[in-house]
Amino acid sequence: MAKISLIGAGSRGFAKGFLMDIMTRPALAGGTLALMDNNRERLEVMTTLAQKMARQLDVPTTIESTLELRPALDGADYVISIIRPPGVDSKEEPLEIAKKYGVDQAVGCTTGPNGVFTALKYMPPLLEIIKTMEEVCPQALFLHYSNPTTSLPWILNLISPVRSIGMCHSVQGTAMQLARYIGAPYEETGHWVAGINHQAWFLRFEWNGEDAYPLVREKMSDPETYEQDIVRFEMMRYFGHFLTESSTHNSEYVPYFRRSPEMVERFRNRRGPGATVGEHVGSVARWKKSVAEKDKRLREEAFGDGTIEIEQSDEYSVGIINAMETNEPYRFNGNVLNTGLVTNLPEGCCVEVPCLVDIMGVHPCFVGDLPPQCASLNRNRLAGDELTVKGALERDRKAIEQAIALDPLTAAVCTLDQVHAMTEEIFTELTHQIGTYT
Repeated sequence: MAKISLIGAGSRGFAKGFLMDIMTRPALAGGTLALMDNNRERLEVMTTLAQKMARQLDVPTTIESTLELRPALDGADYVISIIRPPGVDSKEEPLEIAKKYGVDQAVGCTTGPNGVFTALKYMPPLLEIIKTMEEVCPQALFLHYSNPTTSLPWILNLISPVRSIGMCHSVQGTAMQLARYIGAPYEETGHWVAGINHQAWFLRFEWNGEDAYPLVREKMSDPETYEQDIVRFEMMRYFGHFLTESSTHNSEYVPYFRRSPEMVERFRNRRGPGATVGEHVGSVARWKKSVAEKDKRLREEAFGDGTIEIEQSDEYSVGIINAMETNEPYRFNGNVLNTGLVTNLPEGCCVEVPCLVDIMGVHPCFVGDLPPQCASLNRNRLAGDELTVKGALERDRKAIEQAIALDPLTAAVCTLDQVHAMTEEIFTELTHQIGTYT
């Protein structure tokens, strides 16, 4: 039976779902689940929750719990990372510094000043994980949830022979959203999606084998639907295809929606849970409130007398592991190096493409050319990602500055001397988290 290591097991957002997914699959429930986190209190909560879940489901899962990385990874067949390095949750400094210079990011986990520096925060712990894997479980598959899920998978695949894939839920999440928009059961829809993470394109979207794009375009004229997803509908209107990730995220990846407060207000979602385009969703106050609520719920489930609500999640990772263990084919979208998969994006960059999985492993699919307008927007982002990769690997301060200068939103509102001043200010603020860059 397989050993699955969950690094960052104290995660409030991901860990419970992975525990449920593993223990409800017969091929995995009899294996070993190694939980590792460097926060003792959160690890205790999730370990207790896992033990209670195993008893409730009556499965023989062996549960290990440790504060140390090496024993968690030793002998692992699969490693899932859901870590949150110090400073990643609290994004106030770079977001607010950037806003002083006119760069009004909504989330900042993928592109722009905050996205670039988020990559630098993730680098040290991810490198520690993958270098330890080289020593104690070199054949294991590394599945990591770490934004930006373009530059970080790119880096890890460059520096290590360990098989690693950048994971994200924006493809299946968007597919489910599109199904809801047109009133179709998700199980009856199909999709073919490719591009780069958080900016991948629905090249095909079908309902019972028929093209469903006409229905999506029809719903765009309905205010009830349009006002839930304004930015993505506008992108589809002018570029022809619907995008992954939310309108909140997509508003900051291009120069069309956030150059002024008036533009932010114009393109702010009016309805639904995504009505936050105009807000800094990464604010410290909002984050702290959410953390307290999640901690309370998890502690009550772990230590309370009630039963745990069991429902499989929609995340890809455990489906991948199950397919490799059972030889039951599975398809997902993963973030991998472009080895001729998307022919009009740069060779060797990180692309998000459909991947097939079986007992032989993960097989990224050939896509060919994206529509030229879609590929051009992806290349705009990849230019900055390439410099983020260079800057992170070489600790090159100038490359980091250049990566930020090439961000489409930053370039639309800042002069180059402003980019330099902003980057230097963020470096000064974050040196204690990321170390020295020269």
